[in-house]
Amino acid sequence: MKMRHLMALAAAVLATVSFLLSGVSGFDFYKLSLTWPPSACNIGRECIPYIPGMFTVHGLWPQYANDTPVPPYAQDPTCTTITPTDPSQIPAQLQPIEDRLHENWPSFYPDRTGTRDDPTFWRHEWEYHGMCSDYPNDTLGYFTETLNLAQNNNPLTVMGIQPSDTTLHEVKTILDAVKNKSKVYPQIVCNTLPRVTTLQLVEFRFCFKRAKPPSVLQDCPKKLAGDCKNETDEIRFPPAPPISSIKDEL
Repeated sequence: MKMRHLMALAAAVLATVSFLLSGVSGFDFYKLSLTWPPSACNIGRECIPYIPGMFTVHGLWPQYANDTPVPPYAQDPTCTTITPTDPSQIPAQLQPIEDRLHENWPSFYPDRTGTRDDPTFWRHEWEYHGMCSDYPNDTLGYFTETLNLAQNNNPLTVMGIQPSDTTLHEVKTILDAVKNKSKVYPQIVCNTLPRVTTLQLVEFRFCFKRAKPPSVLQDCPKKLAGDCKNETDEIRFPPAPPISSIKDEL
């Protein structure tokens, strides 16, 4: 009993130290969300011409233990005692890693002029997730560590499947393959291909224990999101289109 009390006390002290160092409290883990571009861009929404056949970063999100996201700073500024970096400073702050960001954290949806606008996407992620992370005044650190996590945790190496136009995969098979390789369950996110109403994998999410920087994987509290409702669902994992006209698939 005494040992259990000491361990609980130590955990409380560590949590307090973490809060004092970061100025951020309240959340429990991080979720790294990675997008599969072919599935994001074959459902009728206008995308940029080139669709890569690799997972790209959507974001790194602070989450509560019940797997709900921490609200944006604009909605709840009590998430941190530190004044976060203003979103308007994003372009200047991220110049040292701009090339990595363009390659690995792109926006696939053109702006009103029809051109790709990655910085707006990055700013959105900072406003909605970064400002209440453990990096409220360290924009470069937040984006750099997210890129590093994505680089070191590639779903293609643990899912046990390859892109295919014809093969369907049971969600449970993918989850079990990841559990076997990574020792944790991820979260699989699905959308639906119109007309044929086929489910397809659109995002893959790893969960990490809260730390600065996060590095230790943990089970995601919820294994499924989006249109996938059951582990017995069969889903598609489409390859990247050989040409820019992806709407021919619809």
